[in-house]
Amino acid sequence: MPDEEGHPAVDELDLRTVMSALADPLRYGVVTALLREADGTARTCASFNLPVSKSTLTHHFRVLRESGLVRQVDRGNSRAATLRRADLDARFPGLLDLLRAES
Repeated sequence: MPDEEGHPAVDELDLRTVMSALADPLRYGVVTALLREADGTARTCASFNLPVSKSTLTHHFRVLRESGLVRQVDRGNSRAATLRRADLDARFPGLLDLLRAES
């Protein structure tokens, strides 16, 4: 069961849901950008400069969060996202390596 903020537990991560989230080019770009950052780096949603409205940006990060690709934390009037590297590597070994090789 996802936690109160919508983050699924590692054993709840579903490959189809993850792949569906990655199918969108903007979300794929967010994940690959986080892959290029040091492990544990948290970036605000706005820092990705996606060419969409604020409500659409919120939607994209909700999909990333609910799929288990990112963890979001509140930072006052914004949210910061970190890539769930360890969780993804544990559940889907090699997936992040494939994404890194493609980016």
